[in-house]
Amino acid sequence: MSRTGLKPIEIPEGVEVKLNDNTVSVKGPKGELTRTLNADMIIKVEDNVVVVSRPNDQKKYRQLHGTTRSLIQNMVTGVHTGFQKELEIIGVGYRAQKQGNKLIVGAGYSHPVEVEQQDGIEIDVPKNTEIIIKGIDKELVGAVAANIRSIRTPEPYKGKGIRYKGEHVRRKEGKTAK
Repeated sequence: MSRTGLKPIEIPEGVEVKLNDNTVSVKGPKGELTRTLNADMIIKVEDNVVVVSRPNDQKKYRQLHGTTRSLIQNMVTGVHTGFQKELEIIGVGYRAQKQGNKLIVGAGYSHPVEVEQQDGIEIDVPKNTEIIIKGIDKELVGAVAANIRSIRTPEPYKGKGIRYKGEHVRRKEGKTAK
């Protein structure tokens, strides 16, 4: 059984957590996040610590307990330190560049693919084969990274495509001559 929901969330210095019924607002040096959570969960802020508890031990509340605690923890971490995902581009002629607030990816198609930079997300291209996505909302950072990766997912024969940094792509053997 998971004990995630039982752990208290420590609020770092410079971060402020406000509760309004089932709406949690977290404000920190990097920005502000607000999220409405399930009304059945009991959330309390005491002595720079957020504690999440459940009304009873029904399966529904046990599931929501850990999820609610993790969502609040991600909000606190996001406004304090932020999140980032790194992508790498593998393949001859595959490259990325940034023009203004657009990311332009050349991934072997007849045309370059353009990705708009969303609010709350910062896209950085240190090299033309690396993309770094930064932001305070973990869910949004992951969604943007997955969207960019889906432009050309890594294929199993040569390993070409866009992948997360450190991702292992299982390689397949090609055809053999008889």
